[in-house]
Order: sequence, then structure tokens, then C-alpha cells
Amino acid sequence: MKKQRRFWSTPLHAALGVLALLAGASAPAPSAPTASSSRVSLTFIRHAAFFSQEARRATVIDPQIFVREDSAPEGTGPQNIEHAAGLRPARLDDLPEVVAYNAEGTSLGFDLDKWFAATGTVDIAPQGAGDRVSATFKNLIAFGVYSLFRITFAPDGATFVPLDGDGKNDGFTAGFDGSAGVVVTTPEHLQSGNAIVLIYHSDATEHGEARGLLGVTAHHQLIVRLP
Repeated sequence: MKKQRRFWSTPLHAALGVLALLAGASAPAPSAPTASSSRVSLTFIRHAAFFSQEARRATVIDPQIFVREDSAPEGTGPQNIEHAAGLRPARLDDLPEVVAYNAEGTSLGFDLDKWFAATGTVDIAPQGAGDRVSATFKNLIAFGVYSLFRITFAPDGATFVPLDGDGKNDGFTAGFDGSAGVVVTTPEHLQSGNAIVLIYHSDATEHGEARGLLGVTAHHQLIVRLP
């Protein structure tokens, strides 16, 4: 009998009290810059683990990636993402060979093992009025189209802006082995307590200043909180 492997979440730093990072609601962000005169190096974590920690869910789920479950009704899941009948959000403890789908039931062409395998690091250093952000990734979706956005938290919700400010230089395509490196200069200093998120575009199209349709053409894969 084939041994069943399970995924396990990456350890996280203590949550800051945010309940729905990518749905919109969030706590106020501190006003101090992440780095004023020194470089910082950070490690991305799975968006699924981050979201579930912030939402205080007992089971780690990915609200933007789906798997087949015949008994699942059509409905609206976490982050207000509408999904078709027969689908439910993927769980970190699902079998790794399970195929991933978008919210409309279209296969994404990879399994959960591939999706949850992604890792990344980022170096942030002051440069002029902004910051120089150098990110390196491994095990992304081969030839996948990606972009980097920064998240700013506020009492009335979270805002998402391309890391470069206008969406012209924050996108890239992963290599055949899923590796990628990108350097982006931000128009102003990144703020402590906010975040950088890596977005996979399953329609193979960058959306400029927009992320795309969450759960359908845009899927948050990795994220890092700014110290």
C-alpha cells in the first residue's frame, strides 16, 4: 500500500491580531520604516500557513487553491471567494498528489505537492527614497508568471499595491526548475508590520496595478511580514 505523505506547516512568528489578511480587514500598521540605514534578510512562508494563523483556524487551509470534493456545495469560502460546487479550499494535510483547481473548477496543472513546495528569501536595503528589494525563489511553478505586491494594513482594511508602485517592473517568469530571482525598487520605504506577497497568475498574465481575480486567476503563494 502506498504510504500517504502529509504536509506540515512552517513555524510562524506570533500573530499581530489580524484576522483576514487578504480579505481586507486588518490592524493598523506601525509607521516606522522597516530599514532606515541597514539591510534586513527575511524568509517567505506559505500563504496558507500565514492566513490560517492570522485567522486562528485549527486546520491550515489555502483559501485561493481548491481540490475536488463531490459533496461540497457551491458557495463562498474564506476571503469571500466564490467557488463552484464540488470544490473546497485545499488543506495542508491533503494528500500531496491531489490536483489543484481554481475556484471555477479549472485544473491548474499541478498537484498540492508542487504548490506547497515553494520557498523564498528576500533582502531589503534602503535606496534613495525607497528600498531595494532582492528576492530569490525556489520550487515555484515551472514557467509560472508571478508578481510581487506589498500589503498595507489599516483599521478599515488592507490595500494591495505592486511592489514597484505601478506594476511595470514587479513581475517575472519562473524558470523551468521553478527558480527565480527579481530585484525591485520601491518608490518609498516599506513600513514595519506590513507584508510582501508573491502572487501566482494562473492565466499566465500580469495584471499591472491589479492582482487579478483571487482564486481564479490570482493565487497568493508565499508571504513575508516586515519586521
